[in-house]
Amino acid sequence: MKKFLFSIILLFSIQILNAQTEVTPEKKTQKAYGKIDFLSIDMPITDIPNEKNMGFTGIHYNLFLNDWSYAGLGIYGAVSGNRGGFFTLGVNAGIKKYFGNNFYLDTGFHFGGGGGKGAPDGGGAFILPHFNLGYDFKNFSLNSGWCYVDFFDEGNIKGHQFNVSLEIPLDFTYSDYSSAEQEYDFGDLEKSDWKVLSKRTSLMLHQNNLKIKGDTKDTGGNKYNGETIRLAGFELASYFSKNWFAFVKVDGAFDGIKAGYMDVFLGGGYLHSFNKNRTNILAKFGLGAGGGGGIDTAGGFLIYPDISLEQKLFDDIYFALNTGFVMSPNSDVFTQSYGFGLKYYVERNGIQSKENKFSSGKLKGLEVITKHDVYFNADRDFFPTENLHQISLQINLDLNKNVYVAGQTSFANFGNAGAYAEGIVGLGARTDSFFNDKTTLFIQALAGAAGGGDISTGEGLILKPSAGFSYKLSNTLSFRAAGGYVKAKGGSLSSTFVNFGIKYHISFLKMNK
Repeated sequence: MKKFLFSIILLFSIQILNAQTEVTPEKKTQKAYGKIDFLSIDMPITDIPNEKNMGFTGIHYNLFLNDWSYAGLGIYGAVSGNRGGFFTLGVNAGIKKYFGNNFYLDTGFHFGGGGGKGAPDGGGAFILPHFNLGYDFKNFSLNSGWCYVDFFDEGNIKGHQFNVSLEIPLDFTYSDYSSAEQEYDFGDLEKSDWKVLSKRTSLMLHQNNLKIKGDTKDTGGNKYNGETIRLAGFELASYFSKNWFAFVKVDGAFDGIKAGYMDVFLGGGYLHSFNKNRTNILAKFGLGAGGGGGIDTAGGFLIYPDISLEQKLFDDIYFALNTGFVMSPNSDVFTQSYGFGLKYYVERNGIQSKENKFSSGKLKGLEVITKHDVYFNADRDFFPTENLHQISLQINLDLNKNVYVAGQTSFANFGNAGAYAEGIVGLGARTDSFFNDKTTLFIQALAGAAGGGDISTGEGLILKPSAGFSYKLSNTLSFRAAGGYVKAKGGSLSSTFVNFGIKYHISFLKMNK
């Protein structure tokens, strides 16, 4: 009898322990780093006599696959020379091997697509292999070495050059995507690995305007007469203290001038809250690259000072107004910036905070999709119609189990349209998973700015509905394919398309007050 009772108690205890381990999701850590690099590309002589080298700078985010290999994404933009508005998007892969405690070798490649400002970029597809020697200072690392660039799809930009890079560790914690939309009591989270300081992040979708002023000229040397460029885009910010933050901002034009203008900024700022934390004033300053759409930004390097006012609407949603400037340092390009947006603040991946008291936590799904798009018979303004190929990045944030908000950027890589790019946002809906919980169906509708590469998009506004499926390969990866239709408002682009790619999906812990 005693043995029987002991067995019952033992089984009951095991069940309790198992139940306790299942109360909260497993917290995992992904090793990763951010990278900023620079190279000076010797440009071929084409339409610009004695053309200067193009200063090419990139922003990358790479995940470690194991102790010695990595993969990720990167975007490049021109910041000096004569090709302001030259942008590319691509994927990274490489090997990073330490010898000794601090020195390491980094060899790998970047494959992408893009172009701009009449450069001899062909279809836009290019490769950028590198071989660098680096030194790790623990909180950051520096490396430099050889690289080679080749716009191989009938482009003429190619050559060997040195590059220099700054890398900063940017690890993150996450849980499996299968746990998304599950809510957990604060008391249970207190007993778990999530009992650490939360990190604050914000995402803003905005409509911005650039009122052209001063002596700003188009690429034909003609002075503008007060035109206003209307742009749509997003801003992602990460806080490293209560008030100080870093941000990345990406915008594309959809009205006001010929399609094709785009800018990308990386910077920092300070937030001051008042009115019981319902109102915020933010001061920001960014450095970046911009151009296209016929506006002459010379080498492409721009600065972005800005002041914003935010008012809380409900929960973590704020309405934002901003004003500032987008300009070159010497004011050859000078525009007044103003706009509005909706901003979503998130306290994530930790239950402790010096400013907030939390009641519960909920896992929110996040998907990062890298894919290849094919537009069939994409209409051009002047050149013959042919298929257009793009490399594309889409990010989905789940609003609930079946609905998500999406942002996407794409750059041409085959099809004689190297300068073409898109920046679009919208909503999507998906089914619950079926066929052994591996397959889901989805529909989505995106809209935004597009232009360049002689693709007929008018002033830049496009609509892009689609439908497709995804098939789960692992806890974090799925294969994804879709088909749809793209239509330019004001241009003759009207094409069916297909795409396929890989989806990286995780969930993060969002804290509720």
